[in-house]
Amino acid sequence: MAKPKKSGKSAASNANLGFEAKLWLTADKLRNNMDAAEYKHVVLGLIFLKYISDSFEAHRAKLVAGEGEYAGANPEDPDEYLAENIFWVPADARWSYLQASARMASIGRRVDDAMVSLEGVNPRLKGVLPKDYARPALDQQRLGELIDVIATIELTAASEGEQTHRSVDLLGRVYEYFLTRFASAEGKNGGQFYTPSCVVRCLVEMLEPYRGRIYDPACGSGGMFVQSEKFVESHGGKRGDISVFGQESNATTRRLAVMNLAIRGIEADFGPEHADTFRRDLHPDLRADYVLANPPFNDSDWHRKDDDVRWQYGVPPKGNANFAWVQHFIHHLAPTGYAGFVLANGSMSSNQSGEGEIRKALIEADLVDCMVALPGQLFYSTQIPVCLWFLARNKGVDAKRKLRDRQRETLFIDARKLGTLIDRVHRELTDADLQKITSTYHAWRSDPEPRPSRESGNPVTYSDIPGFCKSATTAEIAAHGYVLTPGRYVGAEDVEDDGEPFEEKMTRLVAELNGQFAESVRLERAIRANLAGLGYGG
Repeated sequence: MAKPKKSGKSAASNANLGFEAKLWLTADKLRNNMDAAEYKHVVLGLIFLKYISDSFEAHRAKLVAGEGEYAGANPEDPDEYLAENIFWVPADARWSYLQASARMASIGRRVDDAMVSLEGVNPRLKGVLPKDYARPALDQQRLGELIDVIATIELTAASEGEQTHRSVDLLGRVYEYFLTRFASAEGKNGGQFYTPSCVVRCLVEMLEPYRGRIYDPACGSGGMFVQSEKFVESHGGKRGDISVFGQESNATTRRLAVMNLAIRGIEADFGPEHADTFRRDLHPDLRADYVLANPPFNDSDWHRKDDDVRWQYGVPPKGNANFAWVQHFIHHLAPTGYAGFVLANGSMSSNQSGEGEIRKALIEADLVDCMVALPGQLFYSTQIPVCLWFLARNKGVDAKRKLRDRQRETLFIDARKLGTLIDRVHRELTDADLQKITSTYHAWRSDPEPRPSRESGNPVTYSDIPGFCKSATTAEIAAHGYVLTPGRYVGAEDVEDDGEPFEEKMTRLVAELNGQFAESVRLERAIRANLAGLGYGG
């Protein structure tokens, strides 16, 4: 495995760790009575505009200086920017122009014009950017104040080159943070565009998509792709090592995905437009090395064609699309491909409308690599308990990836006790939780050649841990009626033996209980006596 690159972050970077939260609080105060779902596009559109403008101005400064490879370059030639995968920004769309106009009554119209200008000269952005900043419902004074707030997104660094990279990184962090907060503010509707980052990280770090084609046919705002790029870069790879393919049925959410990836310089093929994956597959010939997805849970309103070529393991029921998604993923996997995705817990055990037979066929085809039961309260959009499925087209020896033969075996991980509450209703998987889950899977997949731990560098070998993980054979799964719920296999957690003989322990515990009963009686008498002294006795 490639070693992670050092982050190289300075004290200046670390000092800004709370910047996203402060910026959110300021921006949210300007929301007034606007609904979060509507305000989301106002804010994210401006952040995107600032990113594009900052990237343009940074490259323009190099062209103006005309040093080295840029000697003789024309800073007003759009091709000079396109060659560096930088969007050309017309004069009326540059952030400096808009910020200078922030206090004008016409600021909304100017922002709309800027978005139109950008789309006109950048085909990749056509039909993507929000263009309703001049509408009466949007307070123009507050819009100007919001522009001033977003203008503060900048980061001091030791050198100009570092400055450009870190400013882009910070803009990406702010964008991701705002997506998270808007998902929380929108509640259930937020689930249409956002998967919690800890869940995405778990999927990505399990599959380790170092290079190849990555596909998400229900891509939301593109979080799977962003995290995959981060993973590749953090392990010494290059952004171009992976190719991104996605599809999204919601036009508004698709626009978020395009902006989310563009703000990080990630090129992606989302097809020509938004489209329902089951009605119109935009990548029919794609065979992906990795499928990463969080499709709609238990979707009962979906389009089914009974003779669809994708139904190789059984026709999924009209009332639930779970196994339609599973078979769609498999259909698009390369011969050595892997898939990791989120589904409702019912997918692991349901026998309704033929689902049990489809699950049995998948297991007998030796496609199910690993199952992970997650803790509750991870999602903003639903309280339905969820699990992670991991499929492998080939579970045999993979010398290139140093994987051992795990044919006719499946790993079960019960992670329901992991996670930390971040507020009253939401939970997150910590770095330690993710390390525990992912290292268990990788040790199982690569054992008997021990794999170095990312934390300590020491070799890690796999062994079953009662209450947490179990490697089960296909025969064992068949004996359980082809149910894939990890709790059925991992058993109960071992309780440490304290060495105290049972008879002695029972005698001691009964004595302690009798003492507590006696203390309860004494306290009741004391309380009644106090009440009587106040004239409330009886």
